[in-house]
Order: sequence, then structure tokens, then C-alpha cells
Amino acid sequence: MARLSRLSHFAATLMLLATWLAAPAAFAGKSYQYAAVGDPANVVKPHPGKPSLVLMGGGPDVDAAFAWMITQGGGGNFVVIRSRGADEYNPYIYAMGGVQSVETLVIPSRAAASDPFVIERIRGAEALFIAGGDQSDYINFWQGTPVQAAIQELAANNIPIGGTSAGMALLGKFGFSALNGGLLSADALANPFDRRVTLERDFVNLPDMGGLIADSHLDARDRMGRLVTFMARIVNDGWAPSVHGVGVDVETALLVKDGSATRVGAGAVYFLSTVGVPGVCKPKTPLTYRNIGVQRLSGGAIFDMRNWAAYNGGAISYTISAVNGVLSSTQPGGSPY
Repeated sequence: MARLSRLSHFAATLMLLATWLAAPAAFAGKSYQYAAVGDPANVVKPHPGKPSLVLMGGGPDVDAAFAWMITQGGGGNFVVIRSRGADEYNPYIYAMGGVQSVETLVIPSRAAASDPFVIERIRGAEALFIAGGDQSDYINFWQGTPVQAAIQELAANNIPIGGTSAGMALLGKFGFSALNGGLLSADALANPFDRRVTLERDFVNLPDMGGLIADSHLDARDRMGRLVTFMARIVNDGWAPSVHGVGVDVETALLVKDGSATRVGAGAVYFLSTVGVPGVCKPKTPLTYRNIGVQRLSGGAIFDMRNWAAYNGGAISYTISAVNGVLSSTQPGGSPY
């Protein structure tokens, strides 16, 4: 959720006043909810020359990531989509300046995901952000609908696309769909075929996100083990001979432009890569998967998503292994983080 407390009282007051003055009447009786601040008249701008993405790890939002998206898109209409919740992103993003409008679409059904107005607003976005929530909603409500097609169209036109938490989970080639609920690392490592290990592929195909799976809240919710399990299943099940993983801490974002990624925020970003196939990956049996490479980005290094390597310092390399369902690393003390 946006954290208005991060702004001064004066700025927050101005934001709320702008929202009250500019918000349109509620769309009563519609299958979706829509709210806007600023002038939502469609802006026509040249498409950016390079693709740009934001992977945000959940928790408190990262102001710098939204400001960066606004710059990459050139202003205009900034659109937020979600399956539940309200429009609290509108005043938060609008107060940063540089946009004509910020709009939120709550799309809670397949009917809403086929509504012409919803599709029009998404297709007209100069930047698109997918909020957190429950990614199973996005699979159940959006997959195979015009919303999914509209997101893909934006990607093809190099429109900046970002997501936080659940909104980030489906931006990779592969994703944790959470169709049977959430999952702890300990449960995933103990049984990589737990019914809650539900994976999907090709929700969207974004530049520089092929061949990888992403997970959020990595530090706060100790999700390294489940990310390793997801990667093991992708290789074990024959979806890919090898796979990359990206784990993002809370209050942290990865900014990717034309294959070059930088980190902003309070935490770290982890870049994982598999070596070979899992030693043991079968139902009701603890996972064994050794020597997964990790590069932890916590400074100002640039990470090359295409060559999977960090430059300019700031990255620490080590390996992690799951052995009989227990995760350890080659770092002093064995921490996977």
C-alpha cells in the first residue's frame, strides 16, 4: 500500500484536495471500479525507445521507482490495475508530479476484464503498475482476457510496466500463481509437490524477463527456500533446462531498462541461477538441489539481465544448496541471504 506518512503533512493535504477536486463520479453498476486524479483525457505520446520494468518487493512503496516510471513513460496517463482494494495510489503518485493523470482500475472479474472502458484505459497508459494483493485473482480474472492482451500490447510498445508483491509475481516467464493459497519456505522444501506449489508460465512475456521466476518479500517472509523450490520444479518438470530467479526484499525495487538493472530502496535483490537438475525432487520427499548460484545486489552496481552478471561492484556472489529440505549457503554462518 502507498504510505502517505512518507510525505509532509502539507503535501498530503494538497494531494487529498486534488483527489477531491478531480475524482470522477463513481461508476455505479459497473463490473469494475474506476477513479482518477488529474485530467484523464487520453494523452498521445511517442512510444519509448527502450523497454523498462519495475520489480518491487512489497511492503512500503519505493518512491524512487514510481518517479522513474513516470520519467521513462514521459508523463501522460499513469494507470494502476488491481483486483481488489481502493485508489490510494492515485494521490500518492500524482503528488510526485510529471503526469497528467493517475487512474486506478479495480478489475475483480472476467466480465470486468472484458469491459471496453477498462481496456481503453489500459491501452492508453503511458505507464502501467500492477498492485499487490492475491496473484491467483490475476490468473482467475485476467488470464486469457483482453486485459492480458492489453498488458502485452503495452510491453510491445515499450511502455513502462511495474508490479509490487503479487503484481510482481507474474511478470516473469514463470510465476507462482498461488491458486491453492500461500506457501512457506519450510513447507515447500519439505515437499516440492505440495498442492500449494502452483506455477504458471507466460502470463505475460516481457523484455528481459524470459527464463526467470520472481518472488517478493524475500527477507521479511523468508522466501528464499520457496524460490529455490519453484526453480527446482521448473527444471524437474521439464519447463526449462535451467532457470533464473529474482528475489526482492521489502521496500526495495529493481529498475530494468533495456537489460540493465539497478536497485533502489532499503533492501537487497538476489539473482539466482540453477546448475544442472535437482538431486531429489519428488512428492512427499524433502528437496535436494545443490550449488545454485546467487548474486546479492545491495549497492549501486548495474546488473546485466542478459548476461546475468553484475558490474561496477556492489554484488556479493555465493552458492546455496537445499539438502534433505534444509537450505544453507557458502557464506560464513551459512545464511542464504
